Amino acid sequence: MRVIFLGTPDFAVPTLEAIIQSGFDVVAVVTAPDRPAGRGLQLKSSPIKECAIRHNIPVLQPEKLKDPVFLEELRAFHADIQVVVAFRMLPELVWNMPRLGTWNLHASLLPDFRGAAPINHAIIQGEIETGLSTFKLVHEIDQGAIALQHKLPIGPNETAGELHDRMMIEGAVLLCETLRRIEEGTITLREQSDYTGKKFKEAPKLNPAFCQIHFNQPASTVHNHIRGLSPFPGAWSNLVSGDEKTTFKIFKTLLANDVLNVESPGTVVILEDTHIYVCCNNGWIEILELQLAGKRRMSAREFLIGFRNRENMRLE
Repeated sequence: MRVIFLGTPDFAVPTLEAIIQSGFDVVAVVTAPDRPAGRGLQLKSSPIKECAIRHNIPVLQPEKLKDPVFLEELRAFHADIQVVVAFRMLPELVWNMPRLGTWNLHASLLPDFRGAAPINHAIIQGEIETGLSTFKLVHEIDQGAIALQHKLPIGPNETAGELHDRMMIEGAVLLCETLRRIEEGTITLREQSDYTGKKFKEAPKLNPAFCQIHFNQPASTVHNHIRGLSPFPGAWSNLVSGDEKTTFKIFKTLLANDVLNVESPGTVVILEDTHIYVCCNNGWIEILELQLAGKRRMSAREFLIGFRNRENMRLE
């Protein structure tokens, strides 16, 4: 079975490697064009392009997916099937090209958490279980018929980055099993319209305003918000101390027992020069890791060593 793989970031690499190791004939890879990166703004290849080069697989990097030259190049590979992992939206001219269609790996138990940020939103909304789905692409985003699913637990303090890393390994296994069943003709599909009787959760793209922390919410909600945005794009807040205001990101927290009888959300309490606690609505969190604007990520202890202006500290 001739396969074309479409993907760009690190998340997609284990799946491409697994497909190759499973013996499928990957005839081409489609990925994002090289982009300037780093201080020198030198052109940098995507992780998927680097993987393809290691395996001597032809690479296509179109700026526009409807470009006639790209479409002709794609068609010339005579692929039986296309696989998409963490790539941009495809036009019908592309996803409808191979005889067996185009199949996608999505990081949620569809139909829940359709959208650009399923891993983040599952944690932010306090889910204790999520999963992976493979489905056949159609015009509507993330709404194709589901092939296989695999459930995964979410730990109470697990971050989006940690869940991401587990999912990219488990997802590779699930997609290879999907391809095997398609090749054997044993795949069975379930339309997402069959899932009725509930309101589906969404996973829209994240933006800076959404990432701001609101400490007037319950401590568990604040904790989930922070870990669901860690390490990227990062939940942020403003630290007010005396006459100074500093923006910073928080990456790791724990739910904490009541520190003081304080009812003002955003109040900061420092204990033993090593622990930072913040009052929320109906509870407290402890900040374990943070990053000031323009600085490196650090532990609470490291931050407190260099931060001495502690007059009436609060977060807002």
